Amino acid sequence: MNAAAATLHPPDILVETLELLEWSRLCEHLASFAATRIGNSACRTITPWMSRQQSETLLAQTGEAIALDLSLPGGIPIQGICDLVPLLQRAELGGVLQGRELSDVANTLAGARKVRRVLDETEEAPLLQDAISSIRTYPEIERDINRCIDERGEVTDRASETLGNLRGNIRTLRNCVRDKLQNIMSAKSSAIQEMVVTERDSRFVIPIKASHRDVVKGLVHDSSASGATLYVEPNSVVSDNNQLRELQARERREEERILRQLSEQVGEVADDLRHLQAMLVLVDGAIARARYSLWLNAHPPSFDTDTLSLRTVRHPLLLWQSQKDSEQPFEVVPIDLAIAPEKRAVVITGPNTGGKTVTLKTLGLMVVMAKAGIFLPAREPVLLPWFDGVFADIGDEQSLQQSLSTFSGHIRRISRVLAAIDGDALVLLDEVGAGTDPSEGSALAAALLEHLAHTARLTVASTHYGELKALKYQDPMFENASVEFDSSSLAPTYRLMWGIPGRSHALAIALRLGLDEVVIDRAKARLGEDSFQVDTAIAGLEGQRAEQEEKLTHLNSLQAQLETLQQEMKERARQLDRREAELEAEKKAAIEQAIRSAQGEVASVIRRLQKQGATGRDAQAASEQLKRIGKQTQKRQPEPVVATEFYPEIGDRVRLRELDRVGELVAIEGGSFTVRSGILKFNVNLSQIEPLDEVQAKQRQRLQPVKTPKIPPSAADRGLQVRTSQNTLDIRGQRVADAEYQLDDWIANAASGAVWIIHGHGTGKLRAGVQEFLKRHPRVASFEAAEANDGGTGVTVAQIN
Repeated sequence: MNAAAATLHPPDILVETLELLEWSRLCEHLASFAATRIGNSACRTITPWMSRQQSETLLAQTGEAIALDLSLPGGIPIQGICDLVPLLQRAELGGVLQGRELSDVANTLAGARKVRRVLDETEEAPLLQDAISSIRTYPEIERDINRCIDERGEVTDRASETLGNLRGNIRTLRNCVRDKLQNIMSAKSSAIQEMVVTERDSRFVIPIKASHRDVVKGLVHDSSASGATLYVEPNSVVSDNNQLRELQARERREEERILRQLSEQVGEVADDLRHLQAMLVLVDGAIARARYSLWLNAHPPSFDTDTLSLRTVRHPLLLWQSQKDSEQPFEVVPIDLAIAPEKRAVVITGPNTGGKTVTLKTLGLMVVMAKAGIFLPAREPVLLPWFDGVFADIGDEQSLQQSLSTFSGHIRRISRVLAAIDGDALVLLDEVGAGTDPSEGSALAAALLEHLAHTARLTVASTHYGELKALKYQDPMFENASVEFDSSSLAPTYRLMWGIPGRSHALAIALRLGLDEVVIDRAKARLGEDSFQVDTAIAGLEGQRAEQEEKLTHLNSLQAQLETLQQEMKERARQLDRREAELEAEKKAAIEQAIRSAQGEVASVIRRLQKQGATGRDAQAASEQLKRIGKQTQKRQPEPVVATEFYPEIGDRVRLRELDRVGELVAIEGGSFTVRSGILKFNVNLSQIEPLDEVQAKQRQRLQPVKTPKIPPSAADRGLQVRTSQNTLDIRGQRVADAEYQLDDWIANAASGAVWIIHGHGTGKLRAGVQEFLKRHPRVASFEAAEANDGGTGVTVAQIN
């Protein structure tokens, strides 16, 4: 089947397949998640027969909409969007749109502008952004419509100066007519039936008693049902009413002119507005698919595979029925569908009501949903080969009008399926070969499956024929599967078991339902020893499978316990790390306190020296003493140690901590790691990535040097800088040459240590000259500006050797 052609004109057999899979019901569920009425309508008419590229684009758009729906409060704002197609057709043909219709155009333009603004501000939705960026929102048309049309769809006074003046004149004249009629009613109150001015045929009238008809001269426009009241237009207001009618007619013509002008503006850009609406429907469709997928707890399928893997998949219609339609919710049993690339035909056997038909429909719906861009309610990774089309023969096909039996109906449909298959097709056959002689039916079914194994990409068939179970052992393209049945309760479990053919359990069920045991024994005798041995072998395989599953459950339980213990150990390690950090902080605080105490003692000594007029040499001696105190109290730093950390490589599958998603590491740039999960990509740092298991963690460890934190030097390390009159020189106001001469003499006689040179700010020349001199002087080790509270840049502190 050609995919592009099928998109436009799908064969009838594909349409029938959608009916058999109840695709329309699923589309109704999907439509309930749309944000607009036109989006809802579009979701109800989705045709999934499209190319692989189209399907992958739709899936990518669904992923983008999910990301936006989860990150934006309220999701994408797509409200106020209306169906403009019928309006645009009329506007193009020169028709005049009414006020409410023009308001729909303006509201749609405003809604489109909001959607585009939101998408332009995000980097998470390039496909949706690209689609919506191609639209034109025509703000000038929206502005003109909003200026001329109010929220009720009425033309406003500000639409034109002429209309404003006409309406002003109309209001004035109406008030004048009303005043005249009020005066008449006051003067002729005895003849008035009710003191109220009303209208008949758009002319102002007053209610006159029929018995007082001659009291008020004028034209009678109407009478009450009883005939007791006449509605009279007095002669004195006939002229005013005529003038009012004329003004109202001019008002209507002006309103029509304005509506026509606006309609022409809309008609001129009809093609652009159709494209705008199509893009909005596209965005709304992506929103609906995203929210439906989130409701299903679904994941994106991948077509880049020859393997079919749908683990713990649930039928979406049953999920909806269990949670939405049913007054008593029930659990939908998941099934596992795993088919290797070399398998081209699967035969599902087992008892009636065991879930064979549901399995076929579930697989068919999964393929159709994926083609339509909807995520699948299965556990990741969701792997699905690409199928051009899905062909199904499910349920009875009888027609009294055409005199068709069940067998004939099945054969006719299967014939049409075989004629339509062209390319990678999925074929679903329910009770293949049924409805006729068992021997001929099984032979025909076997031949049909063998033919389909060579012509279709995959065929899945349910059957009761035991002969079809043997195809697996005759042809490697075949696989067996069976629906599980609880032999003790004689009830189906609705689970699917692979590699094991199923038993019908007909005799056991019949015995349980009360059929005479003599009849059962005769039936067993007729089956023969071979049949009994086959059933015994199958029962043995089922027992072995149950035993293996029990062991697997036990192993999973042990693994869960180990993971719990591992988490507890990690938590204990984190607690030890926190405690170690607390102790380290306490030690550091104690050391700093000791240093501050020592500094306080020395500061006290310095103040005492300053009061006694100590020399610079005395201050230097105090500084040396402070250094010794600092060295005694300084904390000894530990030697750098070597630690290990998890560091994945490109191609590794890892888990994202915060999102609890599994993905593949596809790129590493600097400290940024790009992880692809489904169709989404996440840029994270190393701390947000964790290994899938302990083995991977050990394989991807690397040595990581632990950096020793640097502690800034204390005041004791830098040496004490004590300012006294002996080590301070004030040269403010001097010329640079004089200052250099005085500095040279002063430094030659100065003791080693810090000296303060006060030069002030001024023009800055003296400071520059002093610092240039200090650079050249052999006794000057270094110099810098003084502290802010000690003169700042107006004072230079030099260290003398």
